[in-house]
Amino acid sequence: MEEPVTAEQLRARGNALFQAGDHGAALAAYTEALSLSDAASERAVLHRNRAACYLKLEDYTKAEADATKAIEADGRDVKALFRRSQALQQLGRLDQAVSDLQRCVSLEPRNKAFQEALRALGSSMHEKMKTMSCTDSKVEQMFRILLDLDEKDEDKKQKAAQNLIVLAREEAGAEKIFQSDGVRLLMQLLDTAKADLMLAALRTLVGLCSGHRSRTMAVLAELGAPRLSAVLGVEHEQVSLAACNLLHVMFDSLKEGLQKDFRGKEDAVVLDSSRDLKQLIKHLLELLVLEGASAHGRDNALNLLIKVVPRKSPKETNNSLSLWVIDQGLKKILEVGSTVCGSLGSLPVTENSRMSTSVLLSKLYEDLKCDAERENFHHLCEDYVRSWFEGHELLGKLRAIQTVSCLLQGPSEAGNRVLELEGIMDSVLSLCASVCEAHQLVAVEALIHAVDKAKRASFITANGVNLLKEIYKHSERDSIRIRALVGLCKLGSAGGTDFSMKQFAEGSTMKLAKQCRKWLCNEAIDAGTRRWAVEGLAYLTFDADVKEEFVEDKAAMQAMFHLAKSEDRSVLYAVASTLVNCTNSYDHEEPDPQMLELAKYAKQHIPEQHPKDKPAFVKRRVRKLLMAGVVSALACMVKSENPALTNSCRELISRVLLALVEEAEDRGSVVAQGGGKALIPLSLEGTEVGQTKAAQALAKITITSNPEMAFPGERIYEVVRPLVSLLHLQRTGLQNFEGLMALTNLAGISERLRQKILKERAVPMIEGYMFEEHELIRLAATECMCNMAMSKEVQELFLAEGSDRLKLMVLYSGEEDEKLRRAASGTLAMLTALHPPICKRIPQVTVHWLEILQALLLSPSAELQHRGAVVVMNMMAAAREVAEQLIASEMLEILSVLAKDKDKPRVAQAAQESLAHAVAYGLIKPNPGHA
Repeated sequence: MEEPVTAEQLRARGNALFQAGDHGAALAAYTEALSLSDAASERAVLHRNRAACYLKLEDYTKAEADATKAIEADGRDVKALFRRSQALQQLGRLDQAVSDLQRCVSLEPRNKAFQEALRALGSSMHEKMKTMSCTDSKVEQMFRILLDLDEKDEDKKQKAAQNLIVLAREEAGAEKIFQSDGVRLLMQLLDTAKADLMLAALRTLVGLCSGHRSRTMAVLAELGAPRLSAVLGVEHEQVSLAACNLLHVMFDSLKEGLQKDFRGKEDAVVLDSSRDLKQLIKHLLELLVLEGASAHGRDNALNLLIKVVPRKSPKETNNSLSLWVIDQGLKKILEVGSTVCGSLGSLPVTENSRMSTSVLLSKLYEDLKCDAERENFHHLCEDYVRSWFEGHELLGKLRAIQTVSCLLQGPSEAGNRVLELEGIMDSVLSLCASVCEAHQLVAVEALIHAVDKAKRASFITANGVNLLKEIYKHSERDSIRIRALVGLCKLGSAGGTDFSMKQFAEGSTMKLAKQCRKWLCNEAIDAGTRRWAVEGLAYLTFDADVKEEFVEDKAAMQAMFHLAKSEDRSVLYAVASTLVNCTNSYDHEEPDPQMLELAKYAKQHIPEQHPKDKPAFVKRRVRKLLMAGVVSALACMVKSENPALTNSCRELISRVLLALVEEAEDRGSVVAQGGGKALIPLSLEGTEVGQTKAAQALAKITITSNPEMAFPGERIYEVVRPLVSLLHLQRTGLQNFEGLMALTNLAGISERLRQKILKERAVPMIEGYMFEEHELIRLAATECMCNMAMSKEVQELFLAEGSDRLKLMVLYSGEEDEKLRRAASGTLAMLTALHPPICKRIPQVTVHWLEILQALLLSPSAELQHRGAVVVMNMMAAAREVAEQLIASEMLEILSVLAKDKDKPRVAQAAQESLAHAVAYGLIKPNPGHA
C-alpha cells in the first residue's frame, strides 16, 4: 500500500502555507512530513523550516531545538544557524546567539544581512554587559543624587528618580535595589517631605512590592503601617494617591502575591501575613477619623477599604475580614458618613466622601452571610445614630440625620431601620423648614433619599409632597429649591414608563424638567448643586415627552456630559440613569396577548407605552445623543477609579453603549470616540447583566467592523473572553448568534487569535451550537468552526475516536440550506487540505459520502462546486485506496466534464488535478486532450 502523500508534497504544501502567512498550518505540514521522511538531509531541511515557523509563532524554545537538529545534520547550514541565533537572542542567551552569527559570517563573509545582525547583536550585548556590571554603582549613585540636599540640578534629580522607578519595574532591578539597602534609603526619601522625592520613593516601592509577598512583608516591617498611613493622609494630592497605589499593591501581594523565596540580609521576616493585613487596615480605619488627615487622603483610605476588605466573589467562603472591620471600624466609617460640612469640629471631606462611605457600607453589608451578622450590623448602626440623636442638641440631630442619608444611599435596609427609630422622621420634616441653609440641606437630602425607599414611600407621599412643594415655591436659595425639586421628581416618576400612571397634573412633569435643565446649564451655580439637577432628570426622563425635549436641548446634554467628566464622581449614577431612560435601554418584555385579554377582563391595570417611546423615536434620540458627544462622556466615566462607579452604574453604562451600537452605521463613530475601548473593562467586571450587555455590544462592533482597526494592538485579544461568554447556555439566542459571528471574524485573522479562543475553551460550545435547531445559530457555529479548523489542535479533534464531528460536517455538506452547505463544505476543503489523514476518514463516517460529494460537484452554485472539487482533489492526493473508491463511482465522469468547463476555471483546475492524481496512481489512462 502506498503512502497517502509524500514528504516532498507535504514540504511543498508547508512552503506555500508559510508564504501565505499561515504559520500554524505550515508547521503542521512540516511536522507530518517529518513523520514520513527517513533521509537525514530531508529531515534537516524540515527541522530548519519548522524553526522558521516557531520563530513566527514566538515559541523560541522549540525554534532553538529544531534549528539545533538541523545544525547537527549539517554544521554549515547557515539558515539554521541564523534561525537559532534569532531564537537564542529572544531567549536572552546573547553570548550563544553571537557565536552562531559569527559562524554565519565566517561561512558567508559577503552576506550583509549576517554582518548587520552581528553588529546589532554585539552592540546590544555590550550594552547589556555594561548595564549589568554597573547596576550596583548606578543604584548607589541614584540614591546619592536624590538624597544630596546640596544638589541643585533639578533635571538631574528628576532623571535619577525616573531611572530608579524604571529599574524597580523589572524583577532583577527590584531585587538589586532591595539588596542594596534600598528600603532604608527610600524611607529617607519619604522623610524629606519633598513631594517629588516622596513620589519617586513611593513609585519605586510599588515595583519592589508588586507580586512579591516576602519583599512586601520586609518593606512593611521596615517602614511600618503608621508611616504609610501618615503618607496617605498628606495634603499633597499626588503623593496621597501614590501612597494609595502602593498600599493597594501591598494588600494584593500579602493576600494573593507570588510565593517567592526571600533571600537577603533580612532573613527573619514575619510569616503570618494576615496579621500584617489587619495592621494596615487598622491604621486605615484610624486615618478616617484623624483630624489632621487631608480630605483626599480620607477618600483614598475609603477607596482602599472598598477594594481590599470585602470578598471578590461569593464563591470565597471566608468573610472574616469584613466581620473584623465591622466590629473594629464601623463607627469610624459612619463618622465620615455623618459629617456635616461647615459644622464645628467636622472632618475635612470632599464632595465624593459620603458616596464612597455609602459604597463601603453597602459592600460590607453585602458581604455578610447570615441573619445574625446582619443583625449585628443593624444594631451597631442604630447605636451610633442614637448616640448622636440623644443628648447632643441640634448638631447631634443633624449628624444622626446625615448618617441616615448615608445609609439610605448604601445598605438601604439598614437605612430604613434607623429611619424608623423614634423621632428621626419627625426631626427630618421639622428641619426641612429650618431658616439655616446648612441644616435645611441636610434634612431635605434625607427626605429625598427616603422617598424611593418602599417602607417610607407612602408616609412621605402623604406628609412630604406638600412640604417639598412649599420649599420649592418659596425658598430663596437655589441649593434648597433644586433638592426639593428632586424630591418632587422622584414622587412624580412613581409610574415609571407606564404612560397611564402619572402622579402629577398634565404639564407639571415638563415644568419640573425644564427647571432642571435650566439649573443644569447655569454655570454660576456650583457643580455640587447642579448635580442635583441631573438627579431630577434621572427620574423625570421616565416620561417620553421629557426625553424628547432633553435631546433637543444640546446645551443641557453637553452640560450633563461635562459634569460626568468632572471631579465630582457622585453624579455618575444619575447621568447613567438619565441616558438609560433616553435610549430606552432598560429591560422590558412584550406582554403576552392572552394575558392582556385576561387582565382587561379582570379589570386589572395594564401598563401603556408612551407613543414617543416607539423605536423610531428612540433611534432619533440615540442619534442626537451621539451628535452631542455622549460616547466620550461614557468613556471618561468608565475610566473613573472612584467608588461611585459601582457595579450597578457599570451595568447602566453597558446598557447605554449597547443601545448606541444597535444600528450598524453608528458603530464606527462609537469606536472612534473610545466606546470600543470602554466596553472591554465593562465586559470583564460588574454585574452579570452588565457584563453580558457590554459583551454583546463588543460582538456587534466585531461583526460589522474590521476588528484589527476597532481593537488595535493587544486590545483585540482582550475581546475574546467577553465574546466567548456570550456562548453560555443561559444567554439568549441572539447573544449566542452574535457571539458566534464575532468569533468567526476573529478566528479568521490569525493563529494567535485562534489559540486565544481555544484557551478560553470555546470550541466545545461552538460544536454544541452546530446541533442547534435554529438555522441561523447552526450556520454561525459551522462558519466559526470552519475558521477554527485552520488550527492544528482543532484538526486533530476531527480524528478523535468516538467523535461525530467529521460525520456532521459531511452530512451538513449535503443539507438543503445552501449557506449551511457552503460553510460545511468549506470546512471540509480546509480540513482535507491541511490535515490529509482526514481524507481517509471521510469514507468511514457515513455511507452517503460519495452521494454528498457528487451533489456538491453537480450543484448550480459555482462556489459549492469549487469547494466540492477541492475536497475531491485533496482526497485523491491523500491515498490511492480513497482515489480508487472515487474513480469507481460516477465521480470520474463528473470530473471529466468539469475539467473541460472553461466558464469555471477554478473548478476545472481542481478537477484536472484530481484526474492527474488518478493517472499517477495508474487508475485511469492519460487523456491526450487534457494535456
